[in-house]
Amino acid sequence: MRDAAGTPYARFGGEAFFRRLVDAFYDGVADDPVLRPLYPEADLRPAAERLTLFLMQYWGGPTTYSMQRGHPRLRLRHVPFVIDDVARDHWLRHMRTALDRVGGLDEADEAELWGYLTTAAHAMVNSSGPAGEPIGPESGPPGPLPITLEPPQQRASGGPTPGDIG
Repeated sequence: MRDAAGTPYARFGGEAFFRRLVDAFYDGVADDPVLRPLYPEADLRPAAERLTLFLMQYWGGPTTYSMQRGHPRLRLRHVPFVIDDVARDHWLRHMRTALDRVGGLDEADEAELWGYLTTAAHAMVNSSGPAGEPIGPESGPPGPLPITLEPPQQRASGGPTPGDIG
C-alpha cells in the first residue's frame, strides 16, 4: 500500500469523503431515467463500490481498485454503454449535486476534483447523439485520450489535463 499522506486523497478527507461523495451521487443515479438503464445490475452498490475504489486510488489512496480489477481502462470499460452528451450531462449533474451535498473541500481542492470529473465525463462520451451513432474519425476526436494511473500533478493552471484521466 502506498503512503497517502500529503495526497489529494488525504486532503479531501480520505475514504470517508469518497464514500459519502459516491453514495450521494448514486442517490441521484438510482432514479435517473437516462443513467439508470446504463447500469445492468439491479443493485447499484457494486457499481458504487467500484467508483469509490477507483476515485480513492486515483487521488492517491489505497490501490485496492487495481488489485481487485486490474488497470482501470475507463474508456474500454465504458464501451458497452451508449454514452452521449445527454448521459454525460446527467452524470455531471448528479456528481455536482453530490459534491455540493457532501461539501468539506476548500475552493482549490473542489476545483481540482471538479475539473477532473468534468474532463473524465467528457472523455467517456462514445456516441454522437440520442440515436447512439458511434463516434468515428469524421465526427469526433482523432483517437482515444491517453490514460494514466498517475495522480494529478500540481499545475500552474490548477487543473488536470486529459492525460490525467484514470
